[in-house]
Amino acid sequence: MVGALSGARERPAPTRVLLIEDDDGDAFLVEELLLESGAAVTLHRVRTLAEAKAAVEDAACVLLDLGLPDTHELDGLRWLQDNVPSVAVVVLTGLADEYLGEEAVRLGAQDYLVKGQVDGHLLDRVIRYAVERERSDSLQRQLRDAQIYAEENGRLERGLLPTPIVSDQTLRVTTRYSPGGQRLLLGGDFYDVVQTADGAVHAVVGDVCGHGPDEAALGVSMRVAWRTMVLSTRPSTEVLSVVNEVFTHERYQPNLFTTLCMLTIDPARTTGTLHLVGHPPPLLITGADVRELKAPVRTPVGVGDGGRWPDCEVELGEAWTILMYTDGLIEGRVGTERRRLDVDGLIGLVNTGLAAGLREAALLDHVINQVRELNGGDLDDDLAVVALSHG
Repeated sequence: MVGALSGARERPAPTRVLLIEDDDGDAFLVEELLLESGAAVTLHRVRTLAEAKAAVEDAACVLLDLGLPDTHELDGLRWLQDNVPSVAVVVLTGLADEYLGEEAVRLGAQDYLVKGQVDGHLLDRVIRYAVERERSDSLQRQLRDAQIYAEENGRLERGLLPTPIVSDQTLRVTTRYSPGGQRLLLGGDFYDVVQTADGAVHAVVGDVCGHGPDEAALGVSMRVAWRTMVLSTRPSTEVLSVVNEVFTHERYQPNLFTTLCMLTIDPARTTGTLHLVGHPPPLLITGADVRELKAPVRTPVGVGDGGRWPDCEVELGEAWTILMYTDGLIEGRVGTERRRLDVDGLIGLVNTGLAAGLREAALLDHVINQVRELNGGDLDDDLAVVALSHG
């Protein structure tokens, strides 16, 4: 029984080989050699590179004659590399042109064969090795591309996820960031927290509409512009005007916009100035009480008048936590219901965490985990969350 099972392994599918050869005699010889060796190949023959262009997409390996009527020396190889880089290429040369075979390998062909010096088993082995070598090269290219991709995302991540500049030991900053749907690409959410020389602490959370490296790059440029203006101790309306101008000039589509929430906390840490620019309101947690911090909401960055930025003075008290977030945290669904979590649902989750004695990092993790659980899995949108705690 064991022997019967071991002998029932499926044979691999035949390798699809495209022979580009204008000489009927040479083409017949290749066909006979493959038949003689019993090679597991399916051979299709064309006479010119022009004919090959319509047939090469289905091939795993190309046997390419370098003496075609519509190419000169290595031009056919260059065309194949430019247009079908995933196909393995073995070039066929005459004895007098053997140097071209060596040059072809240097340019990227998997191997070369000299006509008249090949038997069937050698031809079969060269085809199989060429296909495997191309697969290996392709995996190496994919790995190299993945490494470059990861490095680029790392640079974007460092721009989007900064180290807060806060010297006040009584103020604690806790952050969380997650791209939606477990994408490798970063989204357009960003945040920052900066303390200026006068003792004020400034925080921003923003959301560029869309996902991907273009939106992430926009988020980085806005965050850097915001931090630069804040550290230059410019008024908040001027900070937002410059951020709006940077975004308007840097966006790659005219209909893109960004929402953001900006909060400036006074040096005494009892009051703040809040700007809501098309963005959901932050939550103020004092003891066991959770409520929204209200402020006039203007249109997002990139929409409407870039010179008017209404604000609101907010009372914080002596001991508090402020939860700032992007809308990815509140737009997940609630179980099988069609409705979104929204701000009221978020307040309920925070209250549940507070009742369990959770604070700061543990509270954020609890809320985010509950949001995902209610959504039935990972969130579709990115999310950025910043918690500022005092007292």
